[in-house]
Amino acid sequence: MEVALLGLLFIAYITIRYYVIDHDTPADKDRKRFRKGIELVRTKNIQDAHRYFDDVVRQYPRSAIGYAYRGKCQLFQQNYYSAIYDLTQAINRDNTLADCYLDRGIAYYSTDQFNDAFREFDKAVWHFRDEKPDAYRWRALARIKVRQIAQAENDLRRAVALGDENSFHLLLQPPFTQPIYQRK
Repeated sequence: MEVALLGLLFIAYITIRYYVIDHDTPADKDRKRFRKGIELVRTKNIQDAHRYFDDVVRQYPRSAIGYAYRGKCQLFQQNYYSAIYDLTQAINRDNTLADCYLDRGIAYYSTDQFNDAFREFDKAVWHFRDEKPDAYRWRALARIKVRQIAQAENDLRRAVALGDENSFHLLLQPPFTQPIYQRK
């Protein structure tokens, strides 16, 4: 009888604890906290966004989102090495931020470090889990640079299947010669 009563109390405790505990990740909390700066990035007000996230990184040095968006601003401003640094800091703080891998890959690609870019795009593809065709397109571009043409074509076809028009246009250009339309 005592065991059953303790079991019921334990179940009640676990249920109450589940509903009381905050389930937001640190990244989710930072996205809410820094939504003003994120909106500046979305509206392409990069100068103000960079200043905003520069202050964020100074105030919250453990914020992965702060570093990620400052890196994104650096990428827009074509400061590729600074972007790589900031995005690396963001990934070191939270390695689940898929956009960081994509942005860092773009920065590597822009500095002609194609093998590093390919690795980052490969991680981005894995983290996005077929949700973002940009990762496939960028990985295909990096694969072209490292002479993996067949795999690049497969990536572009996957991006087209996800709705990416840019990949469709890339498939129309050399070195790709097979028809684009897929059999169903």
